[in-house]
Amino acid sequence: MSRLLHRYSVPPVPDAELAVRSADGERVHVELHGPEGAPAVVLAHGWTCNTRFWDAQIRDLAVDHRVIAYDQRGHGLSPEPGPGGYSTDALADDLEAVLTATLDPGRKAVIAGHSMGGMTVMAAAARPALREHAAAVLLCSTGSTRLTAEALVVPIRAGALRTRITTAVLGAKAPLGPVNPVTKKVLKYATMGAGSAPDRVDACARIVHACPRRARVAWGHVLAELDLAAGVRELRVPTAVIAGTDDRLTPPVHARAIADALPVGLGLTELAGMGHMTPVEAPEAVTAKIRELVTRYVAEGAGARGTAGQGKAATAEKEDVA
Repeated sequence: MSRLLHRYSVPPVPDAELAVRSADGERVHVELHGPEGAPAVVLAHGWTCNTRFWDAQIRDLAVDHRVIAYDQRGHGLSPEPGPGGYSTDALADDLEAVLTATLDPGRKAVIAGHSMGGMTVMAAAARPALREHAAAVLLCSTGSTRLTAEALVVPIRAGALRTRITTAVLGAKAPLGPVNPVTKKVLKYATMGAGSAPDRVDACARIVHACPRRARVAWGHVLAELDLAAGVRELRVPTAVIAGTDDRLTPPVHARAIADALPVGLGLTELAGMGHMTPVEAPEAVTAKIRELVTRYVAEGAGARGTAGQGKAATAEKEDVA
């Protein structure tokens, strides 16, 4: 087994886990890694993924950061919500609940979101908890609107037909099937750069194929109708953007539009040859950008006093760490 495969197959063990209750009562699974009082980083993963998607960042950052990672509703250890529980407002509610439960009042953090995680940040841009706690934001491989019109997954000319087919793909009810050479090849084509290492493709495939079908389909419908352009304009904290030049799901046109519209934009980093899964495909670059944001915008010694989540029993319950 290669060193990289070992790195992605053995997940980091959290120091604590919380069950956070969102505004509608749904439970959100949260992991806490690293020193309690260290500068804080919050990680929000994308569609069909889970906290394991951030393993490389968690391993590196948790040495000297308090890393807060959570499973989006319907993903990982966060249960599928009831009827009406899939929306960008629900994503924003969940992020607000996580921030409130894990960060003491006034404590700042860098918030990084990949794909739907970036959309979550945009959806929550005007929320009080985000404005209280966000020192800076990193948006990785994401878009704010026109996802189906701009996606390049379907290899035909842009137009109404491609948009309809892409919309159907996002909401497809067919199971993804087992992880095997064929399904990994399909996933690599759709979500990763041509040069992505086999072990990283395997890691992404195992994460994506573990997503419950009902959640995958429901969120696919939400993404097909996405319009968070107003959220970009409300994101009034220093915000950096990262995109892969070969991203077929959210091509760089999205990242450029977001970078141009941000009130406090820190510029766009385009990673040559990378696809949609930038935190896995280019972990060093993504982690370095998070560290840079922490250094610039999170004051040293601004860590919380006491245990994160303590005194917030109404919104968070401690879980036993396996």
